[in-house]
Amino acid sequence: MRVTKFTHSCLRLEGAGVLVVDPGEFSESSALDGADAVLITHEHFDHLDVAAVTAAAGRRPDLRIFAHEAVLPLLAEVAEATTAVAAGEEFQAAGFRIRGYGGQHAIIHPYVPVFANLGFLIDDGATNVYHPGDSFVRPGDVDVDTLFVPMNAPWATIAESLEFVRSVRPARAYALHDGLLNERGSAVYGKHLESFSETTFQQVAPGTVLN
Repeated sequence: MRVTKFTHSCLRLEGAGVLVVDPGEFSESSALDGADAVLITHEHFDHLDVAAVTAAAGRRPDLRIFAHEAVLPLLAEVAEATTAVAAGEEFQAAGFRIRGYGGQHAIIHPYVPVFANLGFLIDDGATNVYHPGDSFVRPGDVDVDTLFVPMNAPWATIAESLEFVRSVRPARAYALHDGLLNERGSAVYGKHLESFSETTFQQVAPGTVLN
């Protein structure tokens, strides 16, 4: 499995096919080039660029888009390409086996509406990757090889990020949801995750390929 980290929360996974997770408005549209399938964790603009995904579906009629049913109305223009998935459901996409987890976005504040959110465990038969979307929901008792951990968000603290990594106990972890951080913030947050997460942690530049 070849994983490319794009800006903020977007991943591109290449194996038997090409799978893209959360191509949002902060991310590079090139992440979608040649994609066979797209996973959307939730409806927020930093995870779903509706125009970019719609355009990609127009260029590639066989493209499949998988998301929680709450997200699908935003993609009505390409409804024939979409499939609703739910927490606990397993499915195949772009040659990967995928399972959804959670169902709810992390709480920002009691006054802020709660949105649907799915974390996705992606497996190619040899290794796996977990993308939690905007949540700290663990993927059950699965042994996670590569965890992407939210590093900064209105709904998150570094203490929660650190506890998330320690509870999942992945073989390695990389920063996710890091598009709002400047260099100083990245250095401070990264130092805590590097020192106390009990695994190998890195924040990598957009475009970095992880094998």
